[in-house]
Amino acid sequence: MAEVEELNKPLFAGLSDVSIAEDIPVEGDITVPLSSHGVDDEVSTLDEPVKDTILRDLRAVGQKFVHVMYPKESSALLRDWDLWGPLLLCVSLALMLQGSAADNQNDSGPQFAEVFVIIWFGSIIITLNSKLLGGTISFFQSLCVLGYCILPLTVAMLVCRLVLLGSAGSVSFIIRLVVVTASFCWSTFASTAFLADSQPPNRKALVVYPVFLFYFVIGWMILTFSPSH
Repeated sequence: MAEVEELNKPLFAGLSDVSIAEDIPVEGDITVPLSSHGVDDEVSTLDEPVKDTILRDLRAVGQKFVHVMYPKESSALLRDWDLWGPLLLCVSLALMLQGSAADNQNDSGPQFAEVFVIIWFGSIIITLNSKLLGGTISFFQSLCVLGYCILPLTVAMLVCRLVLLGSAGSVSFIIRLVVVTASFCWSTFASTAFLADSQPPNRKALVVYPVFLFYFVIGWMILTFSPSH
């Protein structure tokens, strides 16, 4: 009978008799601060002037341009992605390609839209291909890389237009061929330096091949460009 009463006794019945003496100090700070300043507060741009925000974004875009020229030092290109640089390069390249002699009959109107669509649609297709093959980078990171790596080809287009201002003979074609080929190789190398490492080892070739075709098409458009007269 005593055993039954012992089992029915509450497990923590004796805790109600426990008291803490007033002379025993309680150590530690249990107060909760009303506001805490973390790392996020330091980079908050809510109270930042618009001018400072624009200048900071421009510096970030400029740094990514430098990273494209030195791909081995460009981890920030994937970490802090944006689409401002690709948009700027795409618009600049489309504007410089506009006015080709082949488009005179159409008032060279579709040229800008064609270049714009080819660049962005091609980037999206390559990004989807990369993700379907098991790529570890995000969709917008891939778009950022492909867009920023158009920089060498954009520079090549500018050089080709300057060369065409002088003459359009065989010497001009050889110079443009060398410039476009070098820019094509650099764009392909820079983009694959980012994308290849994010793919499974046995599928890297399936990722590099569409990138090769993408920049090859853009390079061909630059090489075959001839200004209207």
